[in-house]
This record gives sequence, C-alpha cells and structure tokens, in this order.
Amino acid sequence: MGQTITEKIFSEHAGREVRAGEIVRVPIDMTIGNDITTPISIKAFEESGVEKLANPDGFAIVMDHYIPAKDIASANQAKISRDFAYKHNLKYFFDEKDMGIEHALLPEKGLIVPGDVIIGADSHTCTHGALGAFATGMGSTDISFSIITGGNWFKVPESIKVTLTGKPAEHIYGKDIILELIRILGVDGALYKAIEFTGEGIRYLGMADRFSMCNMAIEAGAKNGIFAIDEVSQAYLDERAEMNGGLRSEPKVYYSDIDAIYAQEITIDMASLSPVIAYPYLPSNGRPIEQAVEDDLKIDQVMIGSCTNGRIEDLRIAAKIVKGRRVAPHTRMIVTPATQKILLQAQDEGLMSTLIEAGAVVSNPTCGACLGGYMGILGDGERCVATTNRNFVGRMGARTSEIYLANSAVAAASAIAGKIVDPRDI
Repeated sequence: MGQTITEKIFSEHAGREVRAGEIVRVPIDMTIGNDITTPISIKAFEESGVEKLANPDGFAIVMDHYIPAKDIASANQAKISRDFAYKHNLKYFFDEKDMGIEHALLPEKGLIVPGDVIIGADSHTCTHGALGAFATGMGSTDISFSIITGGNWFKVPESIKVTLTGKPAEHIYGKDIILELIRILGVDGALYKAIEFTGEGIRYLGMADRFSMCNMAIEAGAKNGIFAIDEVSQAYLDERAEMNGGLRSEPKVYYSDIDAIYAQEITIDMASLSPVIAYPYLPSNGRPIEQAVEDDLKIDQVMIGSCTNGRIEDLRIAAKIVKGRRVAPHTRMIVTPATQKILLQAQDEGLMSTLIEAGAVVSNPTCGACLGGYMGILGDGERCVATTNRNFVGRMGARTSEIYLANSAVAAASAIAGKIVDPRDI
C-alpha cells in the first residue's frame, strides 16, 4: 500500500513507516513565532526552567502583526520578543530592519525547505506546503513545547487529493482556485486533513499561486496544504539558494505513490473558472464574478496584500490594471507589499509610482489591515474588496462592515470602478 507525500514526511521524521491516523512524536525542523503569539510561548519557556532552546537555529521570530508598534501595548508586546531574541542570540529574528510578513519572508530567506516539518503559532503557517514541506499552525503552548524539547506530537492527517486540470484563463489565479475549492468543501470539509494539489494543470501555476492556495487550506479546516516539488518550485528554491548563500538545510523531496490512499478526491477544471468572489461572512461563500457584477456592489476600500496575496506578482497585476487610471473618488486603496524586498523590487520596476499615482496608499509590510489591527480598519457599514484570506464578521473592523475576498486583478479593477467589476471587462 502506497503513501501520500504527507505520510512520507512523517515517516522520515518518525524513523519508521507511519500511516494516516497514527499519533507520533517527531522532531520539528522550523518553529515560527510572531510578535502576537511568541510572548505567550516565551512565558511558558521561562516558567519551565529550561535555559537553552532545544534547536536555536530552528526557531524564527518574525515581527509582522503590529510593527511598527501602533500603541504602548503592542510596543511592550514586541519588547518581550526582542529581549528574548537578543538574550538567546537568535539567528533568525526579523524585526523592522529586515521586515516582512512571516509566510512570505521565510521562503524568501531560504528558510523553508522541502521535506521539513514546520509549525507556527499562526494558522496560515500552512502556506509553506507550497514548497513540499509539511507546515501547520499550532497554539502558543505547542510552540513552547517545541522550543523546549525540539519536537511535538501529531496525528498524521488523511489526505484529500485535488486534481487540477485545464489552463486558467486571463485573470484566473491561485486565489480563484482555492476559493472554488473552499466553496466545494465548506469551511470544515477538510477538517484535520491534508489537501494535496496535483494534476497536469499545476504546470500553469507559479509560486505566487501555490503559496496562496496552501495559505488558505486552513479556511477549509485543513491541517496542511501541500504541492510536490516540480520544475517551477525547484527553480524558486534554486533562486533562493543563490540569493541567500544556500538553503537552511538539505531538501528531502517526496512524491505520493500511485497507490496512495486518499480520504477524498476532487477535480477542478481551471479552464472553466471565472474569478471567484467570497461574499461575507465566510471564505466558503464563493460566487462567480458575474454575480458580483450583477449585484452592483459599491465599495469603500480595496486592500491588496497580506500573506495570501502581497507578492511581487500581485503588485504587477494591480499596477498593470491601474496604470493611467485613478482610484474612484469614494474608494480607498491600500497596498501592502509582503516583504521589504518585494517593496524594493516593486519600486525598481516602477510599480510603486504607478500605484501611488493612481491614488493608492502603500504601507510597510504588515498584517495590520488583514486582521483588523491597524492601518486599514473598516468603519460601520463599509464594504471592502480584499486579497486577504478571511472575511469573518468584524475581521477588518466594524462588525457591520463587509469583506469580499478576491484576486488582485479584481481588487485593482474594483478600486478604479468604485464597485466590484470583472477585470476582463476593463
């Protein structure tokens, strides 16, 4: 009986063959914390009496949610992580001097390696499965257990096989594919399962698409999302290795066996998709762009960015659409590059000038607007088109506000029109 890629990663780490449903303790290759979640882990670490991290080079702290600090409380919260990082001379500590949203920054730095087991105290840690790693979110106390012991316990998840066929049409991206999948599965249809993306259509998907798709696996309840390594992802890894003087460790590349057992199999014909819009108040409330256009939805704000869609590809898409145009008078447009490197690259390519000249506001890399923390809060009754990953009640501000999840092309086109429009029509 064959194994899935996820089962193979756990087997290698457990030192024996394991199957879905087994509970195993395995070593953790990379543990990730941020300025919100890490202080709780630090408190538990210090209360344990342990003085040294079990795997100091396998622990990264990324300051990304409320950085630069928005108030005294967030400043003091950040200080806890900073003091801990300096005390332990943490190799992978990323603050304002080299900032970025964690799930974009760590792959960029060559710290995400195929075959790794990765955990983070952020639900969208599953992003890193785009590079053939098992990556999942866990609680802050789980993170403390990992940095104290070097390992953690898991129930090996069953897998859902998602076969992608066809070539996506213009302005169909990974965001549309994952929103369509979440519409099919519902917000708990993949509960504690791995979503494995496969099929001949994958060759049409760039890394930005794949990161977006794995990022939102959690929105269907999944434990992780994962792609096997192919020419596209290998080229990305090679580029990261060249930029950073190598990857953090030697990759271990796995592929699912042809006779692997899956809990469910789903096929999506990407060629038949229209841009998908997730209406409030669930990511599973996906509808085709044609319905949104018919509904004539006036919008107050557009937000392009986040760990889901803040990559250079997203900024290129948005800039191409808004070039020579202006954001509608009654609409605000916020653009948040996911890392400083992406911001600089966008600047070098002239994208920043194009976006700002169109009327957009460009922020530093931060999770702030996405989680309703700061720099983009919605007021009562306001409506926002966002390239983020969640549109729950009150997610970006007032409980009466509305968030419509969409790809970067839809968001940019809608900012110009002042209402949700199909980017293929402009």
